[in-house]
Amino acid sequence: MNLKEQWRRFWKAAGAKGDASGPWSDLSARYSEPHRAYHTLRHIAHCLEEFEPVRAEAKDPVAVEMAVWYHDAIYDTHRRDNEERSAVLAEGTATGAGLGPGLARRVGELIRVSTHKKSAAEPDARLFADIDLAILGQTPERFAEYERQVRQEYAWVAEPDFRIGRSKILETFLDRFSIYMTPVFQDKYEKQARLNLTASILVLKGGVV
Repeated sequence: MNLKEQWRRFWKAAGAKGDASGPWSDLSARYSEPHRAYHTLRHIAHCLEEFEPVRAEAKDPVAVEMAVWYHDAIYDTHRRDNEERSAVLAEGTATGAGLGPGLARRVGELIRVSTHKKSAAEPDARLFADIDLAILGQTPERFAEYERQVRQEYAWVAEPDFRIGRSKILETFLDRFSIYMTPVFQDKYEKQARLNLTASILVLKGGVV
């Protein structure tokens, strides 16, 4: 099933009103913007793949899945409010589709968690955060590709500045007692994520391209 069909299935299962084509066209256009390298539909597809096996663990699976679809809908590396703007967009879409203010609020709250600046307290937020960070625990080859893609998205940043900033970001994850907040993702990705982060930080600080 391709992503468009997955979106249509989600829209119908959620009980959303109106045609699914409009929101899909908007989302696909956003995730296909030329300045994106990692935060594309490929990332959304990966998040959906990670979500499916743990869907039953979500208290509100509709909210979690909608957060997956929308959490990077607005992405501009020159700004620091992308998550907030994406949350507002998702809330508006949910409300416009008749999904109710409660669901809209929950989706927005989940998307705001994707800043990863604070530890999520609510179970669905923990699950969603882990899904978004699943990339950190992929194979060394895929993780290296991810790092190159992030660099592409920040091509406007000078190399020395990027190395400093990126290493600090990766260190915040490595410094956590546990990178992942749910047992399933801890078991699945914690060890490899720490290896990947450690290797990348060494490269960034060592000046190896």
